[in-house]
Amino acid sequence: MPSSPSTRFPVGVDAALRSAGWLPGRWDIKQAEVWADALRAHSSPAGHTHAVSPAAVEAWAEFGGLAIPATTGPGRQIAPTPVLVNPLRGLHLARTLADLGRALETEVSPLGEEMGSGSLLAIDANGHVYAIDHTGDWYLGADIDSALTTLVGGGRPDRLTTA
Repeated sequence: MPSSPSTRFPVGVDAALRSAGWLPGRWDIKQAEVWADALRAHSSPAGHTHAVSPAAVEAWAEFGGLAIPATTGPGRQIAPTPVLVNPLRGLHLARTLADLGRALETEVSPLGEEMGSGSLLAIDANGHVYAIDHTGDWYLGADIDSALTTLVGGGRPDRLTTA
C-alpha cells in the first residue's frame, strides 16, 4: 500500500485515521495519564496489576480515544478491522496481560480492542503490538504504526506460537 506524501501511513490507513480525528502531532498526554492512573490503581481479585510502560503511554497520547474505521474495499490479505484505542477495554484482563508478558519476557499493557470481534489489543514495553482473542495471541507489528496498518488496512497478523 503506498504511503501518503504527508504522513507515515499508507493512504487508506491515513484516511481512516483522519476520519477518526487523528492528525499528525496529535498528543493528549493528560488523557493518557488518566488512563495510566486508572490502570495502576486497579488490581484483579487475585491481586494481578497492570504494567504501564512509556511505549503504552505514548500510544495512548497519540491515538487514545479514537474509533478508527476499517479502510474501504478489500484488505491487503484479510478483511480490514476497525479499532478502538482505549486501554480501559482491558481493565479487567490484568492476569491475561501478565500471562502474555511472562511468555514474551516483557511487560504488556492494554491498548484497546478490535471493534466487532472484541479482540483485546495490547502493547509491550518495546512498543510491539498484539491482539488476544478466543483463538490465540497474534503479533500485529513492531510498533503502533505497523499494527494500525495491519488492522485497519487488512494485513494478516502472525500467530504467536510456543517453540
